[in-house]
Amino acid sequence: MENKNYSFSPDDFQLIRRDGMITDTKLKTKPTTFFRDALRRFCKNKSSVMGAIILGILILMAIVVPWISDKNIDQVSSSEKFLAPKMFKAGTGFWDGTRKKERILFDPVNEVPALSEKYSVASLKSALIELKVDKEPTLIDQVSEYARGGWVMFETDAKVNDKDCYLQSKPTTFTADGGYKLTVELGDEADVNDSKLGQYRLYIVDPETGDGFYLAGDKDSFSRKYGLLTFDISAALSEKGLSSFKGAVTFEIKSSEESLQYLLIKSLSLTANDGVKNAQELSDISFDDASRMVLSEKSSNGYWSCTGRKGVHSVEVYYCDYTVDTYMLVYGDADEVTYSKTDLEGWISNGWCEYDSSVGPESFKVLSDECPIERVVSQKLNSRTKKLDSIRAVGWNYKKLGYKEMPKFLLGTDAFGYDLFTKSFAGLRTSLVLGVCTMAFCFVFGLIWGAISGYFGGWVDLLMERFCEILSGVPWIVVMTLAILHLGNNFFTFFLALCMTGWMGTAARTRTQFYRFKGREYVLASRTLGSSDIRLIFRHVLPNAIGTIITGAVLMIPSVIFSEATLAYLQLGLQGVQSFGVMMANNQQYLSIYPNLVIFPAVIIALMMISFNLFGNGLRDAFNPSLKGSE
Repeated sequence: MENKNYSFSPDDFQLIRRDGMITDTKLKTKPTTFFRDALRRFCKNKSSVMGAIILGILILMAIVVPWISDKNIDQVSSSEKFLAPKMFKAGTGFWDGTRKKERILFDPVNEVPALSEKYSVASLKSALIELKVDKEPTLIDQVSEYARGGWVMFETDAKVNDKDCYLQSKPTTFTADGGYKLTVELGDEADVNDSKLGQYRLYIVDPETGDGFYLAGDKDSFSRKYGLLTFDISAALSEKGLSSFKGAVTFEIKSSEESLQYLLIKSLSLTANDGVKNAQELSDISFDDASRMVLSEKSSNGYWSCTGRKGVHSVEVYYCDYTVDTYMLVYGDADEVTYSKTDLEGWISNGWCEYDSSVGPESFKVLSDECPIERVVSQKLNSRTKKLDSIRAVGWNYKKLGYKEMPKFLLGTDAFGYDLFTKSFAGLRTSLVLGVCTMAFCFVFGLIWGAISGYFGGWVDLLMERFCEILSGVPWIVVMTLAILHLGNNFFTFFLALCMTGWMGTAARTRTQFYRFKGREYVLASRTLGSSDIRLIFRHVLPNAIGTIITGAVLMIPSVIFSEATLAYLQLGLQGVQSFGVMMANNQQYLSIYPNLVIFPAVIIALMMISFNLFGNGLRDAFNPSLKGSE
């Protein structure tokens, strides 16, 4: 190849820019730091920002709501239990403090639903928004104070072996000239679905001496007469030459080894001439309502006793569907209550009302909404001084309970009368504090443990990993149970037990990340330039691994909340403080009856879990150094 020599002169070059100097181009963006760039990337993730906002709102409410709320979450109030959630006026059909019930027994006497809670009839009627009663009765074979008609079923008892059973009234005096008659209606096979009825005897007997006379059947035989039967007791006394006889009406059923025997009694009526002295006793013994007759035996004035078993057959009950305003039921008009003179004088001195005992109840006048009564019904004067002793008055129940106005509970109340809204966030505050404290300790300790194990490796890593394996082999629930049994169900015990093994997850993730990054070129370059181990760990390795570690640490908080809730279901929950887990455990038994007690807290904890996940994922991407500067 031929070599050529080239020569250049100044004229061979041309100056491109004659009017200025060539310098470095000025940066168009401001310098940033790692954390500022991470915050910028986090804010660009809309789902993570939304999760952070929801999480912040829940945490803020957990702090503020129990602090500013005046609702009860400490003292049991049985009268305020199971109130429905209320935001709107009753009757709007949605979130209005009403409850709808179906197939509830109807009280035909008072014309209200037969509720298990003992509310006054006036309160029930004022609280009812809608009531639909079945047009036709339902026949049941169960004793009920709201049932009517039917048959009394008198049955032999299998425990009474080879002995006849007796249904006997209290003794009363019968006279030959009193015109005493006994009318009984007994059921036949058609009334009991072709079942075989037992044989019986009906007689009047003196319980003390055993003397008496038979009306149906005799000493040697039992009767099978059913239907409407009438017996003239006075005539029977005359035939026996007795002017009077004190005895009890007695049914005796013949026992049978083959099957139980029973007798159906529709009604029993004892009558006599007008003006007899024992007319009230005859009325008490008589009956035409099966349930009332059976229930009367359980009362102190029961006039019938039974050595067998006594029940009812085909009694009539009515069912109803209704909608009731639970707030009006609890906080509405109160029944008449007696208040002392001291109470009234205190209200008058406070300027709440006016009253003149010389005029009477019509002088009462309400001057302030704080007055606990609305109307004075009557007054009682001292018999000696003729001065006011006490008054009978009615008012609003909510004033008696200490409220200035009828309260509203946004999420209703639980079985103890606690406000569910305030209780939920009070419990969430405790659970969050437990979760944050546990996360902080486990994050710091696990980070240090995992960094040492992963960075140094070798025999250090071997010893530390064997220790973790031994500790992780002990079931977490066993550690927690032993700690609770020895130290009690308190906050410190839960924190200690959760921290004993909770740090190992963070340690394992940190160790894995350190093994991943400690051999990278930039770490080796920094080591070559003389960087210390501390600088390598915290300046070069940890910033690259922090994204995954932070995500796991953030998700530890909802995990702690769920762990506490799980222990509460095992009756090992926190004691002495408001706890989300204990509240959920107490309410879960009412899920089918009052679902709001579980649904609303479940929504809160679900939002917490979703928000923590979104927030943690956003932090993972934001702290990923490989994404620095990306959009």
